[in-house]
Amino acid sequence: MKLLKLCALACLLAVLCLGVGPRPASALADETNKAQTSEAPSGFDNLTNGHVSQVDFEAASETFAEAESIADGIGPVYNALACVDCHQNPVIGGNSQVLEVRAGRYSRGVFTEHPGGSLIHSRAIDAAAQERVADDMQVRTFRASTSVLGLGFVEAIPDQTLIDIANLQPLQSGGAIRGQVVSVDIVESPGVRRVGRFGWKNQQASLLSFSGDAYVNEMGITTPLFPVENTSNGNSIVEFDPLPIEPDDGDNGDLELFTQFMRSTKAPPRDAALAATPEAQAGSVLFNQIGCAICHTPSIATAPAGTILNGGTFTVSIALGDKIIHPYSDFALHDVGTGDGIVQGVSSARNKVRTVPLWGLRTRGRFMHDGASLTLNEAVLRHGGEATFVAFVYRFLPSSDRGRILTFLKSL
Repeated sequence: MKLLKLCALACLLAVLCLGVGPRPASALADETNKAQTSEAPSGFDNLTNGHVSQVDFEAASETFAEAESIADGIGPVYNALACVDCHQNPVIGGNSQVLEVRAGRYSRGVFTEHPGGSLIHSRAIDAAAQERVADDMQVRTFRASTSVLGLGFVEAIPDQTLIDIANLQPLQSGGAIRGQVVSVDIVESPGVRRVGRFGWKNQQASLLSFSGDAYVNEMGITTPLFPVENTSNGNSIVEFDPLPIEPDDGDNGDLELFTQFMRSTKAPPRDAALAATPEAQAGSVLFNQIGCAICHTPSIATAPAGTILNGGTFTVSIALGDKIIHPYSDFALHDVGTGDGIVQGVSSARNKVRTVPLWGLRTRGRFMHDGASLTLNEAVLRHGGEATFVAFVYRFLPSSDRGRILTFLKSL
C-alpha cells in the first residue's frame, strides 16, 4: 500500500507539472474567434433558446410529451408511450431513471446480435409478443436514458472540431486516451455522412435521424424515414400489429417536431451558487489537472450561423451558431473499462461508449452508461481502461481534494 501511495504521488506530481488536461477553452474557439462567439443560453425553464419562437417551441414540446396509443402505432414491442417518458427530469427533455436492455453473444472474436436486434423491448401490446433475453446471449447491459437538452448546439458542432479534440488527446503512461471518432449516415440525406455524436455508441449524427431511430425502436412507431417494424426476438409481429401497413405515420411530421424541440432547448445550467464557492472552483482546477478534462472537454464552439449541415437539411441558426457550450464531453468513443460489449456500428468500438456529457450532472442519481454507479465517487473510481491513470491519481488524492472535485461535479 505504501508503494502504491508513492507511485500515486509520483504520478500526481507528473500530472501537475506537465498539465495533461486540455486548454480550458480547448482548441475550439481560438483567440481570433472569441470576439465573435457568445455563451449559449442555459436554464431549466422550459423556454426556447431562440431557434424558434416560444409558441412554436411549446407546440413542439407538447408533441414531444404526447402519449401515443396502439391506434397511433405503438408497439407491438416498445419501451415507452412518449418521448417524455425517458426525458423529463427536471424539465421536459431532461434525463430519467429509465434503463433499456441490450444483449448479444460474443464468441471467437465475433459479436452476434440477439435475435431481432440487441435492443430487448420491455413492453408489448400482446403477451405473446413479449421479448426476453435468451439464455445463450451472455453479453448483457443496461443503457441509461440521457438528457436531450442543448442537443441543438451539439448538432451544430463542426465535424472537424470533434476530430481535432480527439487528435489533441495525449498518450499517457497508462495508455492512449485517444477518442475514437466515427462517421455515420445521415438517414434523411442518403449518401451523406457526418461525425456521430448522439447515442451511447454515437450511432446518429443528426437530430432528425436520432428522433426517427428512437421513435421506431423505443416506441415502435414506423415513419417514412424508418419504415421497418421491429420483430419480437426475431419473430414476425404482423399478427399482433393493428396497423400492419407500414409506415405507421404517413409522414415525418412528428419527427420534425421532436427535432425542432431538441434544437430549441437551452443547455443545462450549472448551480450558480455552488459553482461560485471556493470548494467548487478548486475542484474545477483539480478536475483539469488530474486529466478528467481530457475526455470531459469543458468548452466547445458551434459552427457559425448560416453553416449548412446534414446534407443541406439543416442550416445553423443565429440562436445556435457561434455559441460556446460547456458539455464536459468530447463526444468521442472511449473504453473506460465498463465493458458495454455491444456492437452498434464499428466492431472496434464494442467495449467503448460515448463520453457522457456532464452538463446537468446534478440532476442525476444514477451514473455511468448502465446507471449502476449510485454515487459520484463510485462512478469516478469505476473508470478503467483508457481512464485507468486518471482514476488512479484521483484515488490517492487527499480526501479533501477528492471532496473538492466531487463538489465541482455536483455544481454541473
